[in-house]
Amino acid sequence: MSDAPVFALIDCNSFYASCERVFRPDLAKVPIVVLSNNDGCVIARSYDAKPFIKMGEPYFQIKHKLKQHGIVPFSSNYALYGDMSERVMTLIESMVPAVEIYSIDEAFADLSGIPELDALGRQIRERVLRCTGIPVGVGIASTKTLAKLANHTAKRLQAQTGGVVNITDPVKRDWVLRNTDVCEVWGVGRKMKLHPDAMGIKSAMDLAKADPWTLRKKFSVVIEKTARELAGTSCLELDDPDVPKQEICCSRMFGMRLTELSPIREAVATYMLRASEKLRAQKSLCKKVRVCIRTGMFNPQEAKYANGVVVDMPYPTDDVRLLTKAAVDALDKIFRPGFKYSKAEVMLLNLCQPGEYTDNLFAISQPTEATQVMAVLDQINERWGRGTLRSASVPTNPLWGMRREMMSQSYTTRLDQLWSVSCK
Repeated sequence: MSDAPVFALIDCNSFYASCERVFRPDLAKVPIVVLSNNDGCVIARSYDAKPFIKMGEPYFQIKHKLKQHGIVPFSSNYALYGDMSERVMTLIESMVPAVEIYSIDEAFADLSGIPELDALGRQIRERVLRCTGIPVGVGIASTKTLAKLANHTAKRLQAQTGGVVNITDPVKRDWVLRNTDVCEVWGVGRKMKLHPDAMGIKSAMDLAKADPWTLRKKFSVVIEKTARELAGTSCLELDDPDVPKQEICCSRMFGMRLTELSPIREAVATYMLRASEKLRAQKSLCKKVRVCIRTGMFNPQEAKYANGVVVDMPYPTDDVRLLTKAAVDALDKIFRPGFKYSKAEVMLLNLCQPGEYTDNLFAISQPTEATQVMAVLDQINERWGRGTLRSASVPTNPLWGMRREMMSQSYTTRLDQLWSVSCK
């Protein structure tokens, strides 16, 4: 049995659109696009919608094209996508020794020492599709960059590959490298396009054969590592999934322009509620809070204003009550009447783990009672759903909430919106 590393990249196909199709079998052959916050622009497309719609196109500009080509638009349903992602990742974790969740719709897996790699790839694909309804592609190779490239090939040549490509064989690897444009390589993108015909590198094979040290001098250490990985030398290991974030941000566009302080306070309190949930989930404490607000930046008829402020917490804390008070008080300092505000943001800064910060004899620490209250808060919300127990300043259905006029049901996260099947 070889000791050489083997990685797989499991990537969900058109993930947001696939989630919408799981509970709408009538849309199995209908092109779909998913829109960003406030139904702004296209952020996801099903495969059959890609020839007609570009990523990032504003919804108000393409309504006629959607209707012309029979494309169905959906507002983003992040609760549904997050829950479906968790189901997919849980299945993958049950089938492989180690997993790095790279994003909401893709994960790297360590397959080192496992025989019958092609069979395992097909098994993962079949099980995820059968248990969740989400189609995935599987790329297998000796490095993470090659696994990403193999996955890209599996999608590009779906009919020939069946969605699984294994390029641990050098012959297959070289074929993929020769037939892939360098701009398709993970970590490269358009960087090479900024230097036309730079070093004659046009294909992935050209990059794999280039001198790594020259690449480092001319471009960056990232390009050097990418070239080494394409040549078969593993430079990237699976990341530790439990490394806590150093900053936590919650930022949203309002569903409408706001001119009064009161609804913006509600928005800031709502965003802080979510940010503090993330903070406690990674078992961190916060030392500083930053609050920002701004108007729309693109309407020439509207006056422009943006401002932010950082405040120190009296002690490292994860108490949403204390954090919300600090954020709302900070908002009062930067709010200016006479403007039409479009967005607010809260950031938790200088995060630390309990016991990491240095106390002195007179330092104040978070009271034990506050920690216990937050634990009960999280337990109730985990059992009965997010927002069941919340700060009094957080409304349930605010008028300023995100505009999502075409959102599907929360089929998997709300009892009152479960999928129903009728027999006729």
